Amino acid sequence: MKRRLTAAIGIAGMIVSVAACGSDNDGKGAADAKELTVWLTVDAQNNWPELVKSADAAVVKKHPGLKIKHEYYGWPDKNTKLDAVLATDKAPDVVEMGNTEMLGYMVKGAFAPLDATKFAKSADWLDGLKASVTYQGKTYGVPYYAGGRVASWRKDVAASAGVKAVPKTYDELTADLNKIQKKKGGKFSAWYQPSRDWYAAMSFVYDAGGAIAKESGGQWKASLSSPESLKGLTEYKTVLDTYMHGDKTKDESDRPIVFGQGKSAMIFGAAWEGATAADPKNDKVGGLKDKLENFVMPGPSGKNMPVFLGGSDLAVPVKSKAQGLAAEWINAFTGPSGQKGLMGKGNLPNNKSDLATLKNDPATAVPATAAESSWFVPMAPGWGQVEKAQILQTMLQNIGTGKQTPAAAAKQADAAIDKVINTK
Repeated sequence: MKRRLTAAIGIAGMIVSVAACGSDNDGKGAADAKELTVWLTVDAQNNWPELVKSADAAVVKKHPGLKIKHEYYGWPDKNTKLDAVLATDKAPDVVEMGNTEMLGYMVKGAFAPLDATKFAKSADWLDGLKASVTYQGKTYGVPYYAGGRVASWRKDVAASAGVKAVPKTYDELTADLNKIQKKKGGKFSAWYQPSRDWYAAMSFVYDAGGAIAKESGGQWKASLSSPESLKGLTEYKTVLDTYMHGDKTKDESDRPIVFGQGKSAMIFGAAWEGATAADPKNDKVGGLKDKLENFVMPGPSGKNMPVFLGGSDLAVPVKSKAQGLAAEWINAFTGPSGQKGLMGKGNLPNNKSDLATLKNDPATAVPATAAESSWFVPMAPGWGQVEKAQILQTMLQNIGTGKQTPAAAAKQADAAIDKVINTK
């Protein structure tokens, strides 16, 4: 999953490597470690270096003489570097991964199992993040922080159509969008929703009680053709037919740019997208920043729409020679003080109790409330192949363009998913 950091919500990346003597996950040999090498992406370097220093200090205090060094990487370079190092005898001891990057490494046995009870508030981890570090019943990582999805619309456009407040229910939303669409005309997208955006589409599926795939007896089977999933896909098609008047073969990659051009009234996407659209270099509307309002996306079910939670996790490579020390550093970095610091930077925490505190602040209430209901991809060994083949995107484009009915497209997607989802 591609991530970027803004003042709203971002996803950072970090890898911590330990060049040390032998250890295991229970901490044996940690006292023998002499050096801790920390690899971070530039997100952490630029935005919360003091939190890294605080974690370092906590570990050094417990292990006097330990030296901690840091290197910084961009997201495109991180995994290439990690893959190269994991193939040697100098594997890192802690790596930070985007949560959607975890599965492939867990399937390959690259990460060591961790005792979740040893990490702060592990029983309270956000569902979407907890799922990302869990494979075949074992925990292989610790959630770091999260990034959710919200709806964002233009208050000025809504007001021009007689809409005075953000909708609280899905019926209110569609009624408001109908007014906006009628006011602005057919070439304008009351809701700009790229057909291939599977993160949004699957929110409809999960809201309807469906799922991409389900596991039974150790085997995964695609379930997009289930009545529940088809209900969600059919509603998604209704949205595309009614409000999306842009190119229905596109994905969401340039959605903030399109939104900033003033061609739509609303988007449903990552929380940073509205801010990106309002950036002066993208704002073709003029003063867009003051015209935007975020709100929790209501679902057709009557509940808040379950959203895909992006985020970052910290894991310990199985080749680590100081697994116990690595776990200590992770706990120091993701513990209460670390979470407080991350929230202060505009991020969502890794746990529900801290998330609840953000609901009391108008500046963070919307993303915090939205993140309470989430879904995550099937933690199946072949999920990476499903993503690589863009099976969901193809299905959604066929639905959006009318090439196939939701039922026919879902049946074809299920068949394609079933061919690879259980294959390592």
